[in-house]
Amino acid sequence: SIIAVIMPVAPETAYEEVYKKIDERAESFVARLAEAVAIPSVSAEAKRRHEVIRMCKWAEKELHKIGATTELVEPGMQHTDIGEIPLPPIVFGVLGTDKSKKTVLVYGHLDVQPAEKSDGWNTDPFVLTEIDGKMFGRGSTDDKGPVIAWINAIECMQAVGVELPVNIKFVLEGMEESGSEGLEETLNKRQGDFLSDVDFVCISDNYWLGKNKPCLTYGLRGICYYTVEVACAKQDLHSGSFGGSVHEAMNDLVWVMSQLTDVKGNILIPGIKEQVAAVSPDEKAIYSAMDFDHKDYANDIGAHGLTRESKEEVLMNRWRFPSLSLHGIEGAFSQGGAKTVIPAKVIGKFSIRSVPDMTPEATDAAVIKFLNELWATRGSPNKFNPVAYHSGKPWVTDMKDPHFQAGSKAIKRVFGVEPDYTREGGSIPITLVFQELTGKNVMMLPIGQSDDMAHSQNEKLSRHNYIQGIKVMASYLLELGSH
Repeated sequence: SIIAVIMPVAPETAYEEVYKKIDERAESFVARLAEAVAIPSVSAEAKRRHEVIRMCKWAEKELHKIGATTELVEPGMQHTDIGEIPLPPIVFGVLGTDKSKKTVLVYGHLDVQPAEKSDGWNTDPFVLTEIDGKMFGRGSTDDKGPVIAWINAIECMQAVGVELPVNIKFVLEGMEESGSEGLEETLNKRQGDFLSDVDFVCISDNYWLGKNKPCLTYGLRGICYYTVEVACAKQDLHSGSFGGSVHEAMNDLVWVMSQLTDVKGNILIPGIKEQVAAVSPDEKAIYSAMDFDHKDYANDIGAHGLTRESKEEVLMNRWRFPSLSLHGIEGAFSQGGAKTVIPAKVIGKFSIRSVPDMTPEATDAAVIKFLNELWATRGSPNKFNPVAYHSGKPWVTDMKDPHFQAGSKAIKRVFGVEPDYTREGGSIPITLVFQELTGKNVMMLPIGQSDDMAHSQNEKLSRHNYIQGIKVMASYLLELGSH
């Protein structure tokens, strides 16, 4: 016989009880975030690897407080400029093993970008400082605040006796800001056990489209990164003694890099736009309905102008179409003052943010072919070496999936509005990995605002978004019980 499993559906009063408890504990939740921000878990700095490991162990203890069982998985060693050092452990957590309930996997990261007060911060980046309701600190919004918000939400549900209608699994890593080294390999090994019973995946590692309206995210651009090396001599040369008599590497490189886009940002490489999936009328309508002011967007970042004139075009160029950005030139003089040197070798760096249906293989082939053909027209005798450095695929999922319905209902309960459905211009390659390994829907549920300045000076998370975000996460878990 077939036995129907009836999932527990939370009564309406449960939501209000949880919300009330969250408000009561708001100060303790801010204090918990302050503890986490105070740990300078910068994954890019080998000298601070012990701090990243400390942060992972701190998070493990917080999971224990809500009754989760944990496992610290050691992903191996990393080669750095100070020798081999251990990669930080990946925290696997399990809360609930009821086979009659579905299981949601929550992913987040515990490492942060480098930060020093001398970089231009107004406050100490590793001391959570609240000013006018904004909590400044490295990692406050990316991604310690959202990770801790999950723990806060569950803690409050437990405190008022509301049963979790789903099992929860956690994957928390300490290398996301450095390419998530070791994570994909670890997840591949655990596909048959830890990931085998996952029904939903939720990630809170992105931001609202603006500052007022929440959103759910269903797509990310991928990335293909390139280096272009030009060498002209065996050592740097004095421009007074050698200028005018040699073909200079910097001149060649700057010329090559200037040929990649036009002034409007259009990519000039043949074979790129031909890969891009066509935009349907239904998809285009989504952009028209979004709560977004492109003039405010430009003002917020202090831009002198945008490459497109309308809201829809600006959004599509951020998310839906590929873009090419120049990132820097290694080997060139970049300090203050004057230095009259001709660099012997320079390496230009640029990337393409990719979209469906682009593939790294086709994109790499088009870029390298274009660079080599372009170099042939330059007529320089210098050595030229373009390299496809690394890549990550774009991700897009079905926003009409019942999983997104749960997220939408949760947002509407807390904020009283239907969320916008957005894509992101950035890349989080592990999102696609979770989708492929579990075969289940992945949803991005941001709680931070567009002006949180992740990766930049004065990163912040507003107190309002933090506390309301905790309520959304609790509501989402309760809503999942009926999906």
